[in-house]
Amino acid sequence: MSPMSRMHRITERLVPRSLTARLVVTAVTLVAVVSLLVGTVTTLGMHAWLTSRLDSDVAALARPGPRPAMDPSSGQRVFGAEGAITALFADTDRRGEVVMLTSTGLRPRELDADVLDVLAQARSEPSTLDLPGLGSYRVRKVRTQVDQVTMVVGLPTDTVDDATSSLVRLELVLGLLAIVAAGLVGTAVVRRQLRPLTEVAATAHAVSEIPLDEGEIGITERVPAHLTDPRTEAGQVGLALNQLLAHVESSLSARHRSEQQVRQFVADASHELRTPLTTIAGYTELARRRGDADTSAVALAKVEEEAARMTALVEDLLLLARLDAGRPLVAAPVDLTRLLIEAVDDARVVAPDHRWRIVMPPDGVPVEVVGDDNRLHQVVTNLLANARKYTPAGTTVTVTVRADGFDVHDDGPGFPAELVGTAFERFTRGDAARHRADGVGLGLALVQAIVSAHGGSVTLRSIRGDTRISVRLGRSAPGAGSGSGLTASS
Repeated sequence: MSPMSRMHRITERLVPRSLTARLVVTAVTLVAVVSLLVGTVTTLGMHAWLTSRLDSDVAALARPGPRPAMDPSSGQRVFGAEGAITALFADTDRRGEVVMLTSTGLRPRELDADVLDVLAQARSEPSTLDLPGLGSYRVRKVRTQVDQVTMVVGLPTDTVDDATSSLVRLELVLGLLAIVAAGLVGTAVVRRQLRPLTEVAATAHAVSEIPLDEGEIGITERVPAHLTDPRTEAGQVGLALNQLLAHVESSLSARHRSEQQVRQFVADASHELRTPLTTIAGYTELARRRGDADTSAVALAKVEEEAARMTALVEDLLLLARLDAGRPLVAAPVDLTRLLIEAVDDARVVAPDHRWRIVMPPDGVPVEVVGDDNRLHQVVTNLLANARKYTPAGTTVTVTVRADGFDVHDDGPGFPAELVGTAFERFTRGDAARHRADGVGLGLALVQAIVSAHGGSVTLRSIRGDTRISVRLGRSAPGAGSGSGLTASS
């Protein structure tokens, strides 16, 4: 293992993983850094102020008074505070003394040559020197009233150093107490503030334990309302989770409905195919048993009829499957006005007992759309056939041409109320007992699939005496402009 990898693993172990620990560590680190900065600034400021006071005392010590600190000619001496130093430097002589505290009081003591050598380095401005045997001193050189004689005075820095050390110790103790308090209080506060996220996580865990692989699924778990306030971060997470759960629930419900529709579709298709197959098998058995020409002719005619019915059903199912798979239709200009007029004329011939009307646009300009002529003709034919089959004689069927499509309206009895919402689903018929009349319930399903493939939509509004199916076609069908496309045929 390389050193970098080893260091990376050590770092991963040391760095806390939970959000609570990270926030607490961050808070404690901030408190420690702030304490360190405040302590440093306070210590430096305090040390500078004490040093300034000490410099003032040194200056006062050097200030001449009624009795000089030391006069070589008179030999008079004035004792200062304990530890005060006074040294005189002449061309040929140098001497000095330090005030020491003894059992009999303050007494002067002569300075050693080593100390005098160091004091000779003093400057006119206050400076700090380490004197052998005496420690750190704040000293200053001043001129005396005697020519060629300078005096150096100084005071020990013990008071400044002691005060600064005491302050540093106090700051360390207070800093440690602040860090411990920040850790304890921060842990309590962070846990309290993150409690909503814990509840949101509990909701997510509860949802994760729900089996979602099959059957009808209802996700009833939701984040409580008081945890979905969008003004807070936890509320935003809770609100987003609720929206996600609602979306998942609707998707699962749609999937379940789709599965049910597929099952129902397979069952209906099997039923519709089973009936003609049973009929074919019965007439084939009849012809085989009897064997005479008349019976065989009747049986063959019936077999041919049922085979044609099966072929139409299979072709309709194949068209729906191709449309569901997204197979493109032919994209070419289609004269919708001509197509509707021809379809209405054909309906008049097939059902002369109905009243057929077509309403043209006010401007009289033919409407042209881009699409598949054969499929659009199938849409119109299915809608007119539906109006013809399920309305009584004398019903008026009106086709209105619009710039974006057309409407088919009739004044017949209308759709049953329970079928309006499912009229465009496959194998939907008004006869719940599954009696086959003139169709298998795929006409309107084909209408919706073909119109959707053209980028349009179909709507139904039906009450007694007023049924209207509106077809809206997109100006360009899928694949328009390419000049070619796969044609889905029935």
